[in-house]
Amino acid sequence: MPRFSIIVPSHGVAGRLSLALDSVLAQSYGDFELIPVCDAPGSPAADVATGHAGRDSRVAPVNSPPSAGLSGARNTGLRAATGAHVLFLDGDDTLAPGALAALDARLTKTGDVDVLYFEHERTPWWEGEPTNPAAPLLAKTPAGAFSPAQAPQLTGVQLPAWSAAYRRAFLTEHRLTFPEGRFTDLGWGGLVTVAAERVAVLRSVVVRHLLRRQGSRLNLPGEHHHQLLDQVELVLGAAQGLAPERSHALFEQLFAVVLKTASRPERLPSGHRAFFRRAGRLYRSHRPADFHAPGGSLGVQHRLLASGAYTAFKALRGANRSVVGAAMGVPPSRAKSRAWGRVPRPRMLRTRLLYARALRRRLDPNLAVYCAYWGRGYACSPAAIHAKARELAPHIRSVFLVEPDAVDAVPEGVEHAVIGSRKYWEVLARAKYLVNNANFAEGVVKRPGSVHVQTQHGTPLKKMGVDQSTYPVVAAATGSFAKLLGRVDRWDYNISSNRHSTQMWERAFPGSYEALEYGYPRNDVYYTATADEVARVRKELGVPEGKTAVLYAPTHRDYQTGFDTGLDLDAFCAAAGDDVVVLLRAHYFYDQGRAKSSGRIIDVTGHRSSEDVCLAADALVTDYSSIMFDYANLDRPIVVYADDWEVYRETRGVYFDLMEAPPGPVARTPEELAEVFRDGSYAGAESSALRAEFRSRFCEFDDGLAAERVVRRVFLGEPPETVPPVVPLAERVPAPAATLVRS
Repeated sequence: MPRFSIIVPSHGVAGRLSLALDSVLAQSYGDFELIPVCDAPGSPAADVATGHAGRDSRVAPVNSPPSAGLSGARNTGLRAATGAHVLFLDGDDTLAPGALAALDARLTKTGDVDVLYFEHERTPWWEGEPTNPAAPLLAKTPAGAFSPAQAPQLTGVQLPAWSAAYRRAFLTEHRLTFPEGRFTDLGWGGLVTVAAERVAVLRSVVVRHLLRRQGSRLNLPGEHHHQLLDQVELVLGAAQGLAPERSHALFEQLFAVVLKTASRPERLPSGHRAFFRRAGRLYRSHRPADFHAPGGSLGVQHRLLASGAYTAFKALRGANRSVVGAAMGVPPSRAKSRAWGRVPRPRMLRTRLLYARALRRRLDPNLAVYCAYWGRGYACSPAAIHAKARELAPHIRSVFLVEPDAVDAVPEGVEHAVIGSRKYWEVLARAKYLVNNANFAEGVVKRPGSVHVQTQHGTPLKKMGVDQSTYPVVAAATGSFAKLLGRVDRWDYNISSNRHSTQMWERAFPGSYEALEYGYPRNDVYYTATADEVARVRKELGVPEGKTAVLYAPTHRDYQTGFDTGLDLDAFCAAAGDDVVVLLRAHYFYDQGRAKSSGRIIDVTGHRSSEDVCLAADALVTDYSSIMFDYANLDRPIVVYADDWEVYRETRGVYFDLMEAPPGPVARTPEELAEVFRDGSYAGAESSALRAEFRSRFCEFDDGLAAERVVRRVFLGEPPETVPPVVPLAERVPAPAATLVRS
């Protein structure tokens, strides 16, 4: 039997789950079992947990459906636990180094107590000093093991479930499980306190709790706040017969939580009066004999609750808020307009007035606005969604936003607006649907009822979003992370093409959006294009018939200025063979590559569609560009040219080691690159095997139906279960190559 069973619910935190599991597996004390609780086999968190289980036999994942909630996940973990003591860890928290050794030493000294409470750090998700809220409470307790009556203020109500270790036999004997519903920690903590007979404390930090950027979901407005009273009633019922000093402390702490909610009616959009009245009934029916309300304003609230004086309580709350507002220097007449005044606006006065006027008009439910690459043209996933919406939702007016110099490239029949124009601000203000693969301008307001869809424009190998903050060169160029996150707050949906992306976006762009694991709409064409279309594109690009077209697409390097091919393409062509031509496509930051013009080098940097260029290519050579993930859908050879991988990894930051999991052969020098083409190994069996593994991981949801899924779910409002399911990878047929046979 292991010393500890560590239960880690993982719903909604797949992006950080590996950090939590790694913090446990890295402990110096190793006598434990680690039980990640996942939504279902094959879910993003389950993939992470399964990977850890494959590397360490102490990891034993179990499954609990999301509908069972946090309590169901923890109870599932409890049923699977075999350790002497049980700990809980949220999936985005970590164990402090040496935590298990400290727990073992303390339990050895105190004996097998029912509950061992310990300190924890609350770590701001971004900046700020960690706090240790449990330390003052635990400091007032006896030095060794003690009866709860010796420290009645330690009720467990003020501590989360993951701030204690529990003797499993004690939990089994008293049949203790997490109560259903929200606020389960409060119910659990109270029930454990009532049942415990011998407890102890460890005055050192065991868990480092990450404060989420969005705050606790429990604090959001909603009917779930009524469930708080369910938990309070459950604990009060179990506490009947407790000694007076214990029941008084428990009662006071429970109703401190109740009054905190009652004093914030915005948390209860409806039913606030009913909440107050039910709380009053609980107060009167369970108030311990000789209980005296605390002093000050809190004591007044106790008395008003006991008497059911809702009107007086409401007036007191309003008076308190007025005092707080005055102390902050906010006149009552300006309180409502304060938030509106902070909304960023377009800078020019005339534009501000135009946009402000348009914002006062109602949303147009049949208007959608699209933009790609900050207005560079009709491209990428926004263009694919636009085309599919015109087919499946013709009642929706679609407007594409472009810069003035991109107007001529907009396809005929596509309505557009020039960025910065009067029409631009009008449609942005009134559109219900806003689709972008980057972000809309800083001044764009997220209106209630509008739906923002972030399509992304690649699978992340390099660090993105707030994950860039620890890389100085990149962080300096990124600008304000606070503004970045303000833009993220506008997203309602974020599209993902694989579970790796889902997890990394969750880390890089923390927000309240819903992830749509539908595939990238721009990649649909890789499964819908015909041989004739491939031939047409090759002809448009000038690829000679019968030649092997190698697409060379290097990525941008933050530590370099301007574009450099990084490779002598003429020398490569000469060494690779007479039948090779190169399609050079620089990163979209650069309008044109500066390679020497040659009959065997075709510069396609300025071509509108990277998808067309990929269709035309028989093979891809890239360094660390995300184009490799998209191109892999075509199941054509990929070669990684990694002449500066170590420098790139250290200065830009990456999410995984590409050298350990490449999509094909890796060349470190120009000579090695030429050789893999000269000897044909770029398209050989080993290359195919690497590509197959890469495709299974990163082409997970791309099957030619991504745009349709988005339109049906977002524009037509169809439920998730009715959108077309993802076609298994083995059943997909990519667009045919011109000169090569796919594996």
